[in-house]
Amino acid sequence: MVRSRPHKSAEEYEASRLVSPMNGALVSEHLAWGRIGATALPDLLPLPLTRESIDIFCMNVDRVQTALKRTILVENPSTYLQFASSDIPEPEFLAAVTRRTGCGLICDINNIFVSAHNHGWDALDYLQTLPAAAIGEYHVAGHCPATGAAAGLLLDTHDRPVDSAVWALFETALQIIGPRPVLIERDADLPSLEALLAEAAMGQKIMDQVSRRDANAA
Repeated sequence: MVRSRPHKSAEEYEASRLVSPMNGALVSEHLAWGRIGATALPDLLPLPLTRESIDIFCMNVDRVQTALKRTILVENPSTYLQFASSDIPEPEFLAAVTRRTGCGLICDINNIFVSAHNHGWDALDYLQTLPAAAIGEYHVAGHCPATGAAAGLLLDTHDRPVDSAVWALFETALQIIGPRPVLIERDADLPSLEALLAEAAMGQKIMDQVSRRDANAA
């Protein structure tokens, strides 16, 4: 009997071709969209957080996980506007996606801080709503205030040191969720290696302090 292979889209084929040789420990993508037809957009754009969007996003996560034959992580984005049609809080949306697809999450602390500032969300409530067991990694990064017409917003720029308020939120996340691997993101205005190592040491110091407090409280 001749059996035909399930058809893969071009996108699924390319994802599989990229990921398989690298065999990275973690594979992730954002809760966002960046393409209309054949037109790729230069940024991660926010989704309308609705029941229909959950169905579509879960379908796409399932397609990717099936093509890659592995579980992926979905990362919370930084956003600067919200759709009027959105009726599901972002952390609840992410929790629903993990339940339906079995995927994990990246908890980007800087993105939570930036989006909470921009939209008036409660960052603590956000962290408490995320399913802790699904979180596989933390991200932290730098941000800066917007200027001009966008003044009042924070921008997720990855071009400066991690803000002290983001480190404080990271400490809170450790207390709520627990320790996970941490990625410090820096994409522009790269400092010296010594400065980057100092930031890594700051993250480790915070993790060690929380671990000691937890051990003393046990």
